[in-house]
Order: sequence, then C-alpha cells, then structure tokens
Amino acid sequence: MIKSVLNYPVYSLLSPENTVVYTVPRYQREYSWAKPQWDELFDDLVEADPQSGHFLGTIICVDRTVDSAKEIVVELIDGQQRMTTLSILLAAVYALLAKEEGELDEDDKVDLSNLRRQLALRGRGGSKAAARLRPQRQNSNYEDYLNVLVDAGVQVEAPSVSNLGNRRIMRAYRHFQARLENHIVEREESRVSTLLGILENVKNAVLVKLEVGNYADAYVLFESLNNRGLPLTPIDLIKNNLLSSSEIDGDDKVEGAFDRWKELLEDLGDDYSNQERFFRQYYNAYKSQWPVIPGVAIATKSNLIKVYGELLDHDLDRLLTQLTRAGRSYRRILGRMDVGASTTAFDAALADLARAQGSPAYLLLMYLENEREAFRLDDSQMALVTQTLTRFFVRRNLTGHPQTNILTRLFMELVGSINRREPDADIVELVAVALRAVAASDELMLNALRGPIYDLNADTARFILIALAKESETKEIWADLWVRENKKYVWSIEHVFPQGENIPDAWVAEMGGNLDEAKRIQERMVHSLGNLTITGYNSTLSNKSFAEKRDRKDQRGNYIGYKNGLNLNAGLAVAEHFNQNDIAARTDELAARAMKLFDL
Repeated sequence: MIKSVLNYPVYSLLSPENTVVYTVPRYQREYSWAKPQWDELFDDLVEADPQSGHFLGTIICVDRTVDSAKEIVVELIDGQQRMTTLSILLAAVYALLAKEEGELDEDDKVDLSNLRRQLALRGRGGSKAAARLRPQRQNSNYEDYLNVLVDAGVQVEAPSVSNLGNRRIMRAYRHFQARLENHIVEREESRVSTLLGILENVKNAVLVKLEVGNYADAYVLFESLNNRGLPLTPIDLIKNNLLSSSEIDGDDKVEGAFDRWKELLEDLGDDYSNQERFFRQYYNAYKSQWPVIPGVAIATKSNLIKVYGELLDHDLDRLLTQLTRAGRSYRRILGRMDVGASTTAFDAALADLARAQGSPAYLLLMYLENEREAFRLDDSQMALVTQTLTRFFVRRNLTGHPQTNILTRLFMELVGSINRREPDADIVELVAVALRAVAASDELMLNALRGPIYDLNADTARFILIALAKESETKEIWADLWVRENKKYVWSIEHVFPQGENIPDAWVAEMGGNLDEAKRIQERMVHSLGNLTITGYNSTLSNKSFAEKRDRKDQRGNYIGYKNGLNLNAGLAVAEHFNQNDIAARTDELAARAMKLFDL
C-alpha cells in the first residue's frame, strides 16, 4: 500500500539538483488557507531551531511521471495547502532578497540562485522556466500562483488575470512580504542576514512524505493522520479519480465529466454527510447491477474509494449517468425542492422520516424513487412507504432494535425482494411485511415508552411529543413545531417536574413534602413521557411551580404555559396538581396514544 515513508527537509523536496514537480489534481478543492494559518506557519518557522528543523506534518503523494527525462511529476493527494503556502512564502523571501542582490556575497548569491530553482525549473531552448509547484485550477489558483512568481522576479509565463490582488494566493504573498518586513525591523539586523536566516529555517523544515500506489491506498491513511491542513474526503478522492480517468480521452471528456459531477453535487448539497451517504447507498442499492468487487460485501466509509475506483475502471460513462440520475432522486429525498415546486404528502412524509432519524432507509427510497416508473409507483404510494419507514425508525431508535449494524443489509435485502417480487405484488405491503418481521415488538416499544424516554433518545422523544401534539391539530389551533431560529428549535422539550439538581420548594411540596422522596421520584420519573411536553417558552417556565407553568401568560395576555391550546397539554391545562401518580397516569395515557400512532 505505502511505497515509501521518509522524512525530507524542504530543500530536498524542492532541490535545485532535481526535476521533481508537485501537481495538485486539477479539480481538487481550491487553495483555502487564510491569515490564521499563514501566521501560524510563519511564526513556527521564525521561532524554529534551524539545526533541528521544524516539523511541518505529512504529505501524501502518488507518482504520476510520464517522461522522467523531462520532469518527475508527483501528485499531491494531501498536503497542497501546506506545500502551496510554503512555496508562496519562499517566493516572498526571494522577492525581497533579489532586491538586495548588490549586498550579497558569492555564497549568498548561490543561495538566491538555488532558491529560484526551488521555485521553478530552468527553461529549455530559450523557453520560460516552469513552476515547481502547480496548484489546481479552480478560481484561477494556478494562474494566480504563476503571477506571484512573476511578481517575485521568477521568469515564468503568467497569464493576465482580473482581480488578482483580491484573491487568496496573492493576498498570502503580500501578507508574507509584510510579515518579513516587520520581522526585519524587529530583529534590528541587516535585511540580508535576517532574510537568509528565515530562508535557512524554511529550507530545513521537515515534512514526512508518504508515497502510495493509488487513490484507494491514500484514503486509508486519512483515518489516522491529523495534519494542520484541511484533509481531503473520500468524495474529493472519488472526484479526482473520476476526472483523472476521464482525462485519458482528452480535455473535452474531462470538462463533460466535471460538469456532470457538479450537477450531482448540486443535487446532493454541501453537507458532506449527505454526499458520503449517497455514494454508499447508491452502490449498496445497485450492487447487483455491477461486477463483483472482491472483498466488498457492503460499501462502507473505509472502502468507498476502492468501490468507486473499481466502478470507474469498469464503465465511467455508465457510472456517471446512473449517479446523476440517482442524485436527482436523492435530491427530493433530502427535501431539496426546486424553486416553485409544489409539495405533496410524499414530501411531508420525507420530512418526518428525516426528523425520525431514518436516513438509513434512504437507500430503499432512492431505489424506489429512481425506478418508480418501472414499478408504477405514484406519490401517494411513496408516501405510504415512507410513513411506514418512519414508524419503524421511531420504534427502532427508541428500543435499539434491530441493531444499527443490520440496517444496511435489511434495506439491501428489501431491494432484492422487490426485484424478485411477483408482477402483481403490492410493493407498499411488501415493505410493511418486511419491516414488521424485524421491528421491535409491541412489548419492547411499550416498555420503552413507559421508561426514561428522554434519556434513551431525546430526538426520538421530541418526535413522539410533536406527533402527539399534532394528532388532533386543527386549522384554528396550528403551529409549526419544527421551526428553527438560529439553527435551534423554537419549540423545545419541557420537563414539567424540573430536572435540575436543586428541586424548588414548590415541587418538593408537589411531590409530598419530603426532599429525599422528591429526589427519588425525580431520579425515577423526570425523563418519562408523562413528565414531558413541548413549549416555545421553556426559559420562562424553567423551575416555576406547576400552577405558574400551567397559567403563565405573556405581556399581551396570551397563554404561554400549559393552557397554550396544544392537544398534548390538554390534561395539564385542567390539572390542579402534578405529583408522581399524575406523572405515571399521564405516561400511560401518552404511551397508549403513541402505540397507535407508531403501530406497524
């Protein structure tokens, strides 16, 4: 897997005596380090002991050399941020040293010449020099870097680009020049000696270079390495592999592949967890339609690179076509509706499934949505399937049954069962029967509902409480109980009998008047379903007495306590007291209602 692991000082990695160049895959993420990272690197290097060499971390490389007589090409799979920043800093040092050339002795002039060759290979036959580092090309990163070298006095070809000074690479270069000037002033030494001292520190800084054979090997290393850079993800590596594969057929093929990739990621959105889950679930749903990959029973996070490396090698065009089609289906499942699109019962059911933490079922739903024309499924049928899945996941997440590690296989087997079904079989019922066979029993579910539900799974407790609140909802009494402000739910879970360690006197009295007994009741019952409700005014209720919580109003005279009109609070709104017997009775009542709501 790993071809070599060696420590190298920077002057060896960028030796003027060799023709090694470092390329960043053309569609890798753009240069993203900013002032905090620039300053941290600069300060570390300035303060380092030049004899020992400051440790800069690890880079991971793949040898991509085509003609070693011309140049040795090493592709940076991880480490582009660090290597690009180092090179920009060296360019800033070169620019300032070159202005002092008249003050340099012969040895210093050799250092300056070597530094120029560390930044660019010599040109041949009168041609311009070639950059030793070649950043990726998104947002003009490569062109910006070439312009930095030109500004520093390195004779490379650089295209004219607009807004150069406002983009990150040129700003990094200017920032390092300013830091160098300030450092010269602070040192109170000659400009030349100060600049040469910094150059020596940079040259002697050490990187660990890990060279691997392919992209699949590279990802295994990411699990255990924790560098200062912004690490690549499996999705980045799949993209790099895809575009490298398409590059064989020319630039037009690369551009087309990249356009389709962008379309796919636009459908999936920016959330990495959604992207990664999609790629796993696509393969697991369609595994039977691709050649067997040795050693891969299920796509997982750790083998994702291997899986897609094999699929790309088998049929790149077919894979891209199927991924973009499945991505469109996944877009709807994620609730990423097109502007102006109308929602249906299916979309509402999908939103509930997401709130019930049912994302493992997206494997099945993506498959059904993708193939719905062949299966003759309409939105109402898709809604029924999704509602069944939601009930299944409420039971699963509350009871822990079935275990998480069987869910992927469960939905893969369901896809297989659907493909093997009789032509007239009802897919909605087929899914329901399969889920009933493995779901938590009614006994397990009821026991969980009667237990410390909030402690077992607070998110599932919220879902159940909101489902109970909406059970008898009318147009006259309606509220969006899932609304968020500043990424937080407006309506939060409220413990009627407070959960804090210091039980208020009013609540000690409510529980019978004995503090020790009140604490025992709290420990046993505070997180039970009967002691929970939802409110948009949790902070204003807090540790108040039951009567105050029940009757509380806002400044306009509107009830914001338990008389707020929610069906969930109907019993609390008319209760005169709330002791352990009341908590137990309310738990039984709400548990019975929940059993009907989440019946399979």
